[in-house]
Amino acid sequence: MGPNETTYDFSDLTALFINCTLKKSPEKSHTELLVDISRNIMSKQGVKTESIRAIDHDIATGVYPDMTEHDWETDEWPDIYKKVQATDILVLAGPIWLGDNSSIMKQVIERLYANSHILNSQGQYADYGKVGGCLITGNEDGVKHCAMNILYSLGHLGYTIPPQADAGWIGEAGPGPSYGDAREDGEGHYGLDNDFTNRNTTFMTWNLMHVAQMLKTAGGIPAYGNQRSAWDAGARFDFENPEYR
Repeated sequence: MGPNETTYDFSDLTALFINCTLKKSPEKSHTELLVDISRNIMSKQGVKTESIRAIDHDIATGVYPDMTEHDWETDEWPDIYKKVQATDILVLAGPIWLGDNSSIMKQVIERLYANSHILNSQGQYADYGKVGGCLITGNEDGVKHCAMNILYSLGHLGYTIPPQADAGWIGEAGPGPSYGDAREDGEGHYGLDNDFTNRNTTFMTWNLMHVAQMLKTAGGIPAYGNQRSAWDAGARFDFENPEYR
């Protein structure tokens, strides 16, 4: 079997990419270009993928599952969260602004956190058994800082974070071309031939698929020692309060 041939079957997996760009469709999104690379690899392996731009939807600000129950007239987040619940792989993607994640990224993470109390059929938090990753673009420093924030947030919510679950591209620090912008000399586009970005995006994508398939085959994270419903019912899973000395 050659280095580009595989015998893996990921056809029962689904992946959702949430692009947290500040640009509404159909405006060009540099982040979407990087998302498309990962989606294309997954699609070639049979994974069913979908990408949505959060800013295209009327998502209310807040920390409750449905903000229409808290004085907001509209909130499209509940419908988006149904897609989150139904997917095996969640990738949050977005740009860097002032060295940090975009306001839309922060809003999406806040709304994911608003659903963190939901339990699955085994009494675990609902995102157990799913995997998460992130993609970052920009023309200033901050890729690792942004990824650290996103991956911690996803892990805290219950997502399994595979090794090397992030990738990104930044140009020279300061104002300048963004990912995919045409070069002034007409010789290609910025970032598209960057080996570091291409390698990390590819590795991230395969790691997400591998771990998602492992978890799916195993039936998710073993449901012992982490069941909120059992803890609330009095189970303590070998925990004992320490004695004061």
